[in-house]
Amino acid sequence: MKASEKGKAKKPGAKLTRKTVIICAAIVAAAVLLGVIAILFKNGYIKINTPSKKNYPVRGIDVSRYQGDINWPELSAQNISFAYIKATEGSTHVDPKFAYNYAQAQKTNLRAGAYHFFSFDSGAESQAMNFISQVRPYERMLPPAVDVEYYGQYSASKHPDVSAVKAELGKLLELLYDHYGIRPVIYATQAAYKTYIRGNFDDYDIWIRDKYFTPGDNIVNWRFWQYSDKGVLPGYSGSEKYIDLDVFRGTAEEFERYGFPEK
Repeated sequence: MKASEKGKAKKPGAKLTRKTVIICAAIVAAAVLLGVIAILFKNGYIKINTPSKKNYPVRGIDVSRYQGDINWPELSAQNISFAYIKATEGSTHVDPKFAYNYAQAQKTNLRAGAYHFFSFDSGAESQAMNFISQVRPYERMLPPAVDVEYYGQYSASKHPDVSAVKAELGKLLELLYDHYGIRPVIYATQAAYKTYIRGNFDDYDIWIRDKYFTPGDNIVNWRFWQYSDKGVLPGYSGSEKYIDLDVFRGTAEEFERYGFPEK
């Protein structure tokens, strides 16, 4: 082979090498970009859900001990209309910040409500008594809410018996309804909703958690929507940097009439 022919034979290989370098560089750049986007999303700088104020004029939050010391006058001035506050969990646990948060929230222009974290491991009666012992009704109180989601060892693929959970949850809801005269709201993640709530409890409003999409028509009776767990507002100083953000499905006038005792 002539020298000139050898040179020509090497050129395709050289071009292939350059192409490989370009492809690898593009892959690395894409990976870095995706990583940056993931970090920004995780830290709340990028929000997929941004419900319009026109469609959802009534905004709110939900809090627990993780928000630490809350300055309720300051927090209530953040263009919000309501706050759901964690009260109890299971048969015995009481959120250590509940009494303070519930009392102070009532001194603001907010409508306050209390929620109970439902335990798969406790009976309905003891859970109801735990909540009732801590939550006294007041004039503008929002309906009690029961939070149904997986925790600990439970997941969508390894969950408690469906019929047993539905039975206990139904008892708890009835006990709270009988006591407060207000039909409770059911908070649920999408996974818990599909397993336990969908097709059942049609008489109860749903507070759905969905960080990615607007609740669809498949959840006919949704009333509240937790659209973000990455909110940041002035007025709290706990170990948790973020605060959950919610909207009410309805007008401001409908919200003011919402949830008053039926009995």
